[in-house]
Amino acid sequence: MDRDGIALAPGEASGLSQEAGSVEQLSLHCAEGSLEWLYPTGALRLRLTPRLPPTTAAVKGGSPQHVTACVKPTGTFRGAQLYLEREGVLELLLPEAPRPRARCFSWLPQEKVALFLQATPHPDISRRIAAFRYELRGDWLARPALPTASLGAEGACRPCNDTEILMAICTSDFVIRGSIRSVSNDAELQESIIGVSATRIHRQKFPLFQVGGRPGRPVGSIRTPLRCGVKPGPGTFLFTGWLHFGEAWLSCAPRYRDFQRIYEGAQRARQNPCEFPVD
Repeated sequence: MDRDGIALAPGEASGLSQEAGSVEQLSLHCAEGSLEWLYPTGALRLRLTPRLPPTTAAVKGGSPQHVTACVKPTGTFRGAQLYLEREGVLELLLPEAPRPRARCFSWLPQEKVALFLQATPHPDISRRIAAFRYELRGDWLARPALPTASLGAEGACRPCNDTEILMAICTSDFVIRGSIRSVSNDAELQESIIGVSATRIHRQKFPLFQVGGRPGRPVGSIRTPLRCGVKPGPGTFLFTGWLHFGEAWLSCAPRYRDFQRIYEGAQRARQNPCEFPVD
């Protein structure tokens, strides 16, 4: 962090320059980044004022209905607690020494929100670092199944409707046609990991799926909250979703034959938001 309160990615602050009980005001403008607070003392108040890149709302010609932020602590997060400050009310997001799980929350553009990083008293602060990664995004129309209860189980786990599927193929970080190889569950992180064998990679912003397993067929993994109860099953699906702290997270996954029907119907009605290869 620079001293003018402009967020850098990654950013670094030090409690050695602060007085006990003081609150330093900083801002997070970047769409994603990280923050390290060395030797926490006093508190940091981090205003959330993202300069957002184009989102799904841009496809519809509007502005985001809400902004979503996610924070994920490092495995060495110590010496502080992280709170969400919304309209003057504090909500604990990360206790000291939290599990390395992401926490997400949303707010309306006109709302004033901030992150409040409060140092916890310790006789020796020399080995304590409060560090986390963050993401700030505009409206996710396709409802990514993010790893947090704060977005609501119903919203994260219900099947996508036709409009959400059509938007997902146009705007997602990845669009993969393939089948489910396996499903494993991580009870500690409350995540399910879906092993996917891809028959066609329509889009991936990063090399999430690479050749392995069966000759010439890319494989990869996609995550979803454990509460969604994903089960392995036969058939071909169209997997769409978002990159979330370097991991693929599911938004919509219709059976491919259902997607074909939806897309071809939208084409006939001239309501498809983008062109997509269907065979």
